[in-house]
Amino acid sequence: MSPSLSKTHARILLVDDDDSLRRVLEFQLIEAGFEVVSESDGGEALDRFSSEEFDCVITDWRMPKMSGSQLVRQATAINSVVPIIVITAFGDVEIAVEAMRGGAFDFITKPFNRPELLLTIEKALKYGSALAENRRLRRQVHEDFHIENVIGRSDKMLAVYDLVERVSKTNVTVLIEGESGTGKELIAKGIHFSGSRRERPFVAINCAAIPETLIEAELFGYKKGAFTGAVGESKGKFEEANGGTLFLDEISAMPLGSQTRLLRVLQEQEVTRLGENSPRKIDVRIIAATNENLPELIKENTFREDLFYRLSVVPILIPPLRERREDIPILTEFFVTRTAAKHGIKPPRIEREVFKIFFDYPWMGNVRELENLIERMVVLSDGDALTLDDVPTAVRDPSPLNGRLWFSLPSDPINLDDMECEIIRISLKRHDGNQSQTSRYLGITRSALIYRMQKYGLE
Repeated sequence: MSPSLSKTHARILLVDDDDSLRRVLEFQLIEAGFEVVSESDGGEALDRFSSEEFDCVITDWRMPKMSGSQLVRQATAINSVVPIIVITAFGDVEIAVEAMRGGAFDFITKPFNRPELLLTIEKALKYGSALAENRRLRRQVHEDFHIENVIGRSDKMLAVYDLVERVSKTNVTVLIEGESGTGKELIAKGIHFSGSRRERPFVAINCAAIPETLIEAELFGYKKGAFTGAVGESKGKFEEANGGTLFLDEISAMPLGSQTRLLRVLQEQEVTRLGENSPRKIDVRIIAATNENLPELIKENTFREDLFYRLSVVPILIPPLRERREDIPILTEFFVTRTAAKHGIKPPRIEREVFKIFFDYPWMGNVRELENLIERMVVLSDGDALTLDDVPTAVRDPSPLNGRLWFSLPSDPINLDDMECEIIRISLKRHDGNQSQTSRYLGITRSALIYRMQKYGLE
């Protein structure tokens, strides 16, 4: 039971072998609006604690049969969410320290007054409530990202799940490969939250979204004054993920210099902040992801071969949606239900003709494109069913994407280089200069895009 902030609902277990003091405390707590269960024996109190629900425990430290120290440790082992307040003798600092180390939330010293007692209880209840909510959310995250909840039952996806299930039981480094929108980060979270590190942090960083000049500061951290603008010290992503998992998305976009430092971190399991000389030991599992062909980038000397082999101990290839079309119905139903719940509307049924259109569509944006399309259709639909009228024209008639030009060629001769230069210029502008997004849009590698930009003098 989550501890309540309301005194009228909080249930307190009071443990003290001093009958007179216990009766006084019980009276004060009941008068303050708490529900109180009192015990004079620590062992009996522990039995009740293990079989009943309480929001807070108040216990004396010195008791003849089971000491407060034993009660604190055993109660914490049973349920560490419930805060425990220890009653100690005045000036007994060593006992107070021992109690806190054993798992107690706080202590009060005899003699104490009623306001002091109630204030300590109020703080304990707030702490317990926050702790219970945090654990509830973490448990929900674990459930949401458990690999069994990843949608898709095609043979190709079942093979992926089997591989994920096996690697999640280890700390092996994994490289997830797949087109944009196939759900690579979802698979990475599935590995993390299905494994032994699930209670530790999952930290994600998109290597393509961070300027080249800042990526090492983001990854490795820095000390104050390490560079212009470093007004304080900062942990890097490796330190944030210590004990857990670091997900390096779009690893192909990492500059060569940073790749060298990353390789050293993977080899030594230690990281040195910018501006410092002393390394810090870390324990981090690495999962990387890419939508590019890393062996091709190795040939183009834009990706380190030794880093590739270090990252791809176990490669996992996520198939594009067009190669597992049998998953389209279950994905569609899932996104319809989730979108309807998100917007507080009744989930519409889906007409068979819609599924036929979906089966024929190429889905170049993969699962992400399907998810966005379903949300648009559900929100804009007027009826209780999704029909052909709800499907956008670009999806109903995708032929321009299957080979036909979307513009007319002029009758006069053209310069192919000029046309290529203009297409690249417009594409870069559309994507705010982001080279990774532009290269994906054009269907070429980032290094090929950079080569063409240099060729045409595009910045």
